[in-house]
Amino acid sequence: MSGADKDRRPAGELESGVLAVLWAADAPLTPGQVQQALGASLARTTVTTILTRLHDKGTVVRARAGRGYAYAPAQDAPGLTARRMHSELAKDEDRGAVLARFVSQLSDEDEQLLRALLDEGPAGDRP
Repeated sequence: MSGADKDRRPAGELESGVLAVLWAADAPLTPGQVQQALGASLARTTVTTILTRLHDKGTVVRARAGRGYAYAPAQDAPGLTARRMHSELAKDEDRGAVLARFVSQLSDEDEQLLRALLDEGPAGDRP
């Protein structure tokens, strides 16, 4: 393994870091502002590429800011996790088997929480 490969971050780590910065911000951020928040070790072009990929995935939204864009998360962290869970569920034809396996692997506390949420009805029915 070369030195450059050894120093490379795991897949998804940069995206997670960028999203954490955007979630912590009070307003949309430019790639330069995200780069500053992450630390100067990343090139602005790298940050721009990550933001563009996140935009293409629908994870962030963007608006014109001068000659470039300012980015904001499309949803909060729990919303993104739920979206990822739905995406994974949609990949398998036997949704019942996937859900049964998922539920069978829940901790007792998570199972009780899920039961309580299901008993409350659809999210739109909650205050």
